[in-house]
Amino acid sequence: MFNLFGTKETKEPWRGGVFLTTAHDSFEADMLVSKLQAEGIPSEKKYVGASNFLEISMGSSSAYPIEIYVPESALEQAREVIVPVPIDDDFEEASEDSNE
Repeated sequence: MFNLFGTKETKEPWRGGVFLTTAHDSFEADMLVSKLQAEGIPSEKKYVGASNFLEISMGSSSAYPIEIYVPESALEQAREVIVPVPIDDDFEEASEDSNE
């Protein structure tokens, strides 16, 4: 299983969910969870190390990763939802071509 960043990871089930990916900080974890919820996919964050303490005391955690878990039945759909889409320089050229 590969996470969002292409790193191979295997994780055990957690609270009835299966491992989806690892976020590097709380901002990224919140974005992923928000996107999954918008698509109707429930998810849970598992704080690694002191990340939960840092988020509570400092408002965010960037020192420890946060794992994201989803129900096993929604795993494939969740993987499709969080696929990163690169932004290319072609974007500007395409919009210029459409104005002509």
